Amino acid sequence: MRIPMFLVLVPLMLLAGCSTQSTRPAPDYTHLARPSAARVGGDFAGAPGVDGFIERMRRHGFEPERTAAILSKARRQQSIIDLMDRQAPSKSTGPNGAWTRYRAKFLSDESIGNGVAFWRRNASALDRAAARYGVPPEYMVAIIGVETRYGGFVGKTRIIDALSTLAFAYPRRAEYFTGELENFLIMTRDEGVDPQSPRGSFAGAMGLGQFMPSSFRDHAVDLNGDGHRDLWNPADAIGSVANYFKQHGWQTGEPVAVRAQVGPGSNARLMKTGFNTSYGLGELSSRGITPARPIGRAGSVSLLELDAKGGYEYWLGLKNFYVITRYNHSTYYAMAVHQLAQAIRSRMGGADGARLSAAP
Repeated sequence: MRIPMFLVLVPLMLLAGCSTQSTRPAPDYTHLARPSAARVGGDFAGAPGVDGFIERMRRHGFEPERTAAILSKARRQQSIIDLMDRQAPSKSTGPNGAWTRYRAKFLSDESIGNGVAFWRRNASALDRAAARYGVPPEYMVAIIGVETRYGGFVGKTRIIDALSTLAFAYPRRAEYFTGELENFLIMTRDEGVDPQSPRGSFAGAMGLGQFMPSSFRDHAVDLNGDGHRDLWNPADAIGSVANYFKQHGWQTGEPVAVRAQVGPGSNARLMKTGFNTSYGLGELSSRGITPARPIGRAGSVSLLELDAKGGYEYWLGLKNFYVITRYNHSTYYAMAVHQLAQAIRSRMGGADGARLSAAP
């Protein structure tokens, strides 16, 4: 699965990040460029790619007139393009406390308390999802907390406007967002939803868990059994997050991340770090880096470096940490989810759950 909607000034990799990623291979539709008899009016009349998209949707059973009518009601939003064009801050060359500031956005006393309240309101759905998918409730709650403040900020942009703007007026990412627009129209048809109605992020992410349409098709579930997958419904959002984690390899009962002890003379600062690194524990030990507590039979771990106030902080990420990064490809994002989950579990009184990972 990427847009914490309440933090507009968070770096763009997060704003467009709740872009959960589809496992569906991208089809090649470059040959579908012949003009259609159906004409699109409004903001996207004559826009590059529109005719090809109309033909593309024909393969899914959409008559050209139907697709054209939907696109004719979409509106080009310059504000969306402006947000996409924002440049992420340059990478720091030294410690400046970036992680400490980032963490504070999500692990405030209020956020933890609201997470507990969300858990209690949705305990039945969380228990059901945990039993079905093997993901602890605190991680489902934390994802929804980081993404939308437990459903308080799901976005106000019409999805049809967001995806049409990025598909037909933003060439740099047109291929990706054309695919998302395709999946969105299929979703609305299959779920019986008016394509003009759903609202979400400026990048097209939807619901409490901020799924992109391709991830909806791959991972959304009907947890409450009403016959529809509704990402704005807490139960379905909870189940969909859990299913997303399971499909990306969540290991039930295994730890997520463990604080690392860095001995004197360690060359940790010279080592490659990040969620996609891989080190054996023996290799790390030879470099003066050891886990602060036993982590079982982990074959390899990632070395995580956090720019905390007062100096760098090191952690070892395990398989489940990597799974969280499939939701948003950011070490800070995944660590915020992890630590928020542990804080919520601790306040709920779940000592057993808290032991799965080291406290911050």
